[in-house]
Amino acid sequence: MLDRDQMRRNTPIFPMSSAMKLTGLTARQIRYYESLSLVTPERTPGNHRIFSMNDLDLLLTIQDYMEKGFTMKRIGEILNEPKRIDTPEVLKHNDYRKPLLNRGDLSRFFQ
Repeated sequence: MLDRDQMRRNTPIFPMSSAMKLTGLTARQIRYYESLSLVTPERTPGNHRIFSMNDLDLLLTIQDYMEKGFTMKRIGEILNEPKRIDTPEVLKHNDYRKPLLNRGDLSRFFQ
């Protein structure tokens, strides 16, 4: 049985416009992720998409993986794996935001 917090997070209440504002994604990006079955928002009787908090979290996760350089295929594989977000590949990319040495920095190793 779902607890109250899980029920709240699974309840679809956000229309596409809110999902776009909250995630920074375009409607086209969101529809593309849906076409790949990475996210599956509920539909209203008028066939409009409505997103839950969990859907928004998933969209932000997809966006984060994209920024880290993962392909859509690999993102789909990661999201469909059992809840192991700490795969070696993901852990390797956790350091993605650390500054890299540039060519000038390497010159001190060669004389």
